[in-house]
Parts: sequence; C-alpha cells; structure tokens
Amino acid sequence: MPTGAAILLGACAAAPIKPAGFAFDGAALGAIDSAIGAAVERRGMPGAQFHLEKDGAVFERAYGALGYEAGAPAVTLSTVFDVASLTKVLATAPSVLLLVEQGKLDLEAPLYRYVPACGGRGRDGLTLRHLLTHSSGFPAGLPARPAWQGRAAALALACGKDITDAPGTAFRYSDINYVLLGIVVEQTAGMALDQFAARHIFAPLAMRHTGFLPLQRMAAQAIAPTHLAAPAAADQTLHPDLAHGEILQGVVHDPTARRMGGVAGSAGLFSTAPDLARYARMLLNEGELDGVRVLSPASARLLGTVQSPPGLTLRAIGMDIDSPFARPRGTLFPVGSYGHTGYTGCFLWIDPASRTLYTLLSNRVYPDDKSNILPLYGELGTLAAQAAGVAPPQALTTSR
Repeated sequence: MPTGAAILLGACAAAPIKPAGFAFDGAALGAIDSAIGAAVERRGMPGAQFHLEKDGAVFERAYGALGYEAGAPAVTLSTVFDVASLTKVLATAPSVLLLVEQGKLDLEAPLYRYVPACGGRGRDGLTLRHLLTHSSGFPAGLPARPAWQGRAAALALACGKDITDAPGTAFRYSDINYVLLGIVVEQTAGMALDQFAARHIFAPLAMRHTGFLPLQRMAAQAIAPTHLAAPAAADQTLHPDLAHGEILQGVVHDPTARRMGGVAGSAGLFSTAPDLARYARMLLNEGELDGVRVLSPASARLLGTVQSPPGLTLRAIGMDIDSPFARPRGTLFPVGSYGHTGYTGCFLWIDPASRTLYTLLSNRVYPDDKSNILPLYGELGTLAAQAAGVAPPQALTTSR
C-alpha cells in the first residue's frame, strides 16, 4: 500500500478543497493531513476519511487503503465504513425523537410501558430519557457467553440485567440502553429499525451510502474490512463466533449487533464521511437540509443540548457533550459542542457556536482490534478548531 507522501498526494489529487466565502487556515489543514497520514503510515489504521466544514467551506480527504495487504485498494470518499456506536446518534436516537414528534413515544415515560418485560426489580422509574442519556443504571453490555442469537434473546438478556444504580443517579455508557431503544422503535413503529431509519432519516437526507446490512446493496469490495479472525484461542473474547481466517467486510464488527442479525440500536450502521456531514449539516440547520425537514427544530436541539439528569456527566439525547469519551472536542472547541465516537475508529463532532462540523471514519480495528488511535481524536479536534478559527472555549449554559 502507499505510504508517506504518496498517501497525501493521492488524497489531495482526489479531493481538492472546495472554495467558499470562508477560508480555512492552511497550516492547520496541512497539519491535519500530516497527522492522519502519519497514523496510516505507522499502521494505526489502514485507511480513513476526514471531512471538515464551516460556512460552505469543505476540506475532505481519503487516506490509505482498505487493508495492509499488498495491492489493497485505496480508500476513496465513497468507501463505506462500519461506524459502530455512531449508530446510536445517526439512527436510534433520532428515530426515537421522530416517534416522540408523532405522539407515539414519551421521553419521560417508564421503559416498562413499551417493554413490559423490563419492569420491576427497581426499574419502574427508568425512563426513555435515562436510556438515551446513559443514566439508566444498566451495566455496559450483553454477555458473549453462553452463546445466544436473535432479537428475542437480546431482549431477554437485557431485561434480565439488574441495574446497579438508581435511574438518574449515575452515568455509565451502556450498549444495553440502545439495544432496548432499538427494540422500542421497532415495536412502536411497526417496522425494523433499519427500515424506519432509512425511510425517515437517510433517504430524506440523500445519505446514499448509509444503512445497515450493506451487502444487500453493494459489493464487499466497496466496504472497509474490520476484522480478520485469528485462531480461536487468540480471538475468542470479542469474536468467538468467527472461524480462523474469516474476514468481516460488510458484516458488522460489533458482536452484539452481529448476534442480532446485523441491526441493533447500539451498532450496525455503515456510512461515509460525506454522508455524515450531511446529517451534521441538518442538525446545524435545526432539522432541515436542502429544503427537506427531517427533524423538528425542538428534536434537533435535543440532540445537541444538555439533557442528562442534573449533576451527571453532560449528555444530550444520544450525543456526548462533556464526558471521558469527548476526545474529539480537542482543546479549543467549547463544552457545548457535541458528537459521538465509535469503536471501529470513528467520530462525528459538531460545534454550533462556530457552525463547524468534522468527522473521521477509519477501520483502525483491522485486522486484530489492537490499534489505539484515541490520541489522534484530540489532536484532530484541536487542529480542526484552529483551521476553523475557533476561539478558546467559553462557559456552557446547562439549562434545557
């Protein structure tokens, strides 16, 4: 695969900066190129996409290749990536809010109203808002063993979990929250989460590369791979269901979503950086893009303003504002900017104060889940702010 200058020259030739009234700081853009190119060259990730946007100015690049193998195809801006937990804020949380707009869900209603099996055992006061803000008290995730398959099994396992803290009293990031929310959407909407999100979010936004189960719409070669299974003894913790040598390319990396058939409220979505930018642009425009309204202004604000219980880590509906996971904020974007990260090596971050949005997609988990690019998130956040001319952070107003 290409390295060093070849990575950057190929990226620049493929995707020039688009002119606009606003001009990015050129030195900061060069530093972004260098930081991502260096991460690819040191095998932090095989390839990546990056998109930075402000006031019509767009800087976007594709870097590296789909894998480390000789002859691996280069990443392009149409390469599709597994966006992992970005599913929570691109599909599940907005789907919940759309059903709230339709009068079919209530954020303050107890979970057991929609999922009776999750009542009792100290959980009767647990609301949809608690699930959306990770203040439910549920543990972090569903177990891998004993082996299980299917949505009914996922629901039984989730509702079988005791909460460890009273709802609204502690923050714990939990996939269980969004597994349950995905099931609530499906039961309330009368259709699968992937179908609801495609119909009401991705199609109206012309996010043409975005959706669950991508192999139903495109060839595997258009998708960045995320895992190459090692012998069972070395790979049994996260992926005990995979045979040695099996590759995940268009099949969701997250094991819970995979056991649920590839569609879960917590993970399973695939997308591109340009598509994610359209979604972020819609939020900055209070729920509308290109004359098409996707969310009400009130719903768009819920996704980007503090909605967590008082005294807890600052979270919006789905989105992160100020938690240990908020690395993409860097050192200059204010508390009050918001976004989310994903395990596969991705993030989306939005600053309404400066009207800046930026996203990184990568397959840092390929081939063996061992690469760590978390420091790059903070570095890119700071450089993106410098490129956009963002002033030092200001104090956040935390009222809803």
